[in-house]
Amino acid sequence: MQKRNRGGGNTGNDMLKSVVAAVALIAVGGTAFGASAVNLDSEPRTIIVTEGGDKSELSLAGGETVEFCPSGCFVTMPNGDREALTGSETVEISGGIGRIK
Repeated sequence: MQKRNRGGGNTGNDMLKSVVAAVALIAVGGTAFGASAVNLDSEPRTIIVTEGGDKSELSLAGGETVEFCPSGCFVTMPNGDREALTGSETVEISGGIGRIK
């Protein structure tokens, strides 16, 4: 004789919800890693980020830190220096000059 689960549990839906939640967590977590830029100056600074052929300006307020460039890009520093990033570096801006750490 077969035992039936009468607890009202819907293990198929519970499993699907768990899988969807895990995939969403991995997707969100994957985008959190990348290069970061920190503006150690008190005045705002702007860097130019070129990623996949698209240029965009990234403005940082005094003391602000932002993450960007998850898979590599080029960055033009406030003083005009240009650097290639792989996505794991930190750009520190101090005295209007960007340095890679």
